[in-house]
Amino acid sequence: MSASSSPVTTATLAAFSGAWNQHDIDALMRFMTPDCIFQTAAGPHACGTRHAGTEAVRKAFAAAWQAVPDAQWEVGRHFVQGDFGTSQWTFTGTAADGSRIETDGIDVFTFRDGKIHLKNVFRKARPNVPAAK
Repeated sequence: MSASSSPVTTATLAAFSGAWNQHDIDALMRFMTPDCIFQTAAGPHACGTRHAGTEAVRKAFAAAWQAVPDAQWEVGRHFVQGDFGTSQWTFTGTAADGSRIETDGIDVFTFRDGKIHLKNVFRKARPNVPAAK
């Protein structure tokens, strides 16, 4: 990290998590480096799907709320050590078919210049709970 930027802390990751839960794309992007990378939990590659650069990451982040409009990342636990960190959470929401999503996951981060450079997501593969009838 450069001397002119504050280091990322657990409070930074808690605020980043809060922006996710508020569905605030502009706030989220302020945490990211200009050449940020987002690797999703699913996709055709070993890393999931890789989105690189501000515009690609912005679109991918926003797609989470389009797919699950009531998406929330709850019970966050954050860890930071130098330029590396993690956030553990439980993801909840309602799928398009009305089924309920509740699954644990973790973001693995690398930081640069006081911002998030890489957000790499890992999530448990758990069947959704059927919609109430």
